[in-house]
Amino acid sequence: MENISEIVARQREYFESGKTLNVKERKRSLVALYNAIKANLPALHEGLKKDLGKSDTESYMCETGFALSELSYMIKHINKFAKPQKVKTPLAQAISKSYRLPSPYGTVLIMNPWNYPVLLSIDPLVAAVAAGNTVVLKLSEYSPNTNEAIKKVISSVFPPEHVAVLFGGLQVNTELMQTGFDYIFFTGSKMVGKLVYQSAAQRLTPVTLELGGKSPCIVDESANIRLAAKRIVFGKFLNLGQTCVAPDYIFCAEKIHDELVAEIKKQIKTQFGENPLENPAYGKIINEKHYVRICGLIDENKVVYGGKKDQERLKIEPTVLDGVTYDDAVMQEEIFGPVLPVLTYREEGEVIKYIKENDAPLALYIFSSDKQRIKKFTTGIGFGGGCVNDVIIHLATPYMPFGGFGASGIGGYHGKASFDTFTHYKSIVNKSTAIDLPMRYQPYKKSNEKLIKKFLH
Repeated sequence: MENISEIVARQREYFESGKTLNVKERKRSLVALYNAIKANLPALHEGLKKDLGKSDTESYMCETGFALSELSYMIKHINKFAKPQKVKTPLAQAISKSYRLPSPYGTVLIMNPWNYPVLLSIDPLVAAVAAGNTVVLKLSEYSPNTNEAIKKVISSVFPPEHVAVLFGGLQVNTELMQTGFDYIFFTGSKMVGKLVYQSAAQRLTPVTLELGGKSPCIVDESANIRLAAKRIVFGKFLNLGQTCVAPDYIFCAEKIHDELVAEIKKQIKTQFGENPLENPAYGKIINEKHYVRICGLIDENKVVYGGKKDQERLKIEPTVLDGVTYDDAVMQEEIFGPVLPVLTYREEGEVIKYIKENDAPLALYIFSSDKQRIKKFTTGIGFGGGCVNDVIIHLATPYMPFGGFGASGIGGYHGKASFDTFTHYKSIVNKSTAIDLPMRYQPYKKSNEKLIKKFLH
């Protein structure tokens, strides 16, 4: 493989040439990328099918179609985003113009995960290019078939000195961390995120960390139980639970426990059939390592639905665990698989206490029609983002940033927030030379104090 330091050196040279500063060229590149993705949908979908068992419908709904949507939004708005932003000028700086100048960081590193390899490569790449940066895009080694399709698409649009696509595992990641970048955007596990953050700190490199965590789903007695179960089953078992914002576990009010569990079982049958392992639209676990890890979280004595496995095909049925306690293995780590633990509560205070005593989750979901309770949960708990009476959909909009809080991440992106993430805004005052007020210069005069106070207050 080509030397990483040489790749980065050429990207820095390309950036310093000023070629990425031309907004028309940025927009042209985004349009070309949009067209290349559309032209290569079959190859991208085939890669996703081989790596994760995704159907074409799911691949388009959750990956390629979503990426095209983000591209469309950025193409439409890039001219506005890239313009200097006029701001008010205080009286003390009279006869001046103040503005914020959007400026690219330079050469940025984007490290993507394997669970949504197309979407989580293209989305940040679109923003980085729109903001005027050069990009090294490091793809996860766990999705090799999709990687090849992604590289084909990107290489057809960008020269490597503008956007370079890298494969590889730990060795490549280590070398990248030893190479200086102007910004790092990482999506992945908390464990690796800490290493990225530590490495970036050595060079004071700014970062965005999109991590994960155990995202709770609270269902109270005022909820629409049938609809709650339907939406929870969709969000939990989408991509076999290999989704960073999947509901990790359910906190269920004791009064509606039996009804909810029964409805969840019914919804699994409705959505995935009597035998999900034979459903061609039901995917697979990414590799054997994760398959074994997930199987280790299943307490056979607490399985009330599902539980069947196929190691050869790396498939696990949608599995519901009931009677789960805080001490069970399934509650000690992010599940990232098709296993849904159900816990019950009597008072909402114990729910808030448990969540607050653990790492802040990436997402929080509440199914309720009680406005006061909804307010209590959304204001009393720290989390990245979430939904009321639905799951996952809060990330499917360009009008709100998506990101973590505390241990679940730093920073956010999507839409305008994506452009902002890869942009440094230079604050500039353009001062007139026609008048120069003497009061700020020494020697200071007592008579000017009142005038200075008037300007500053």
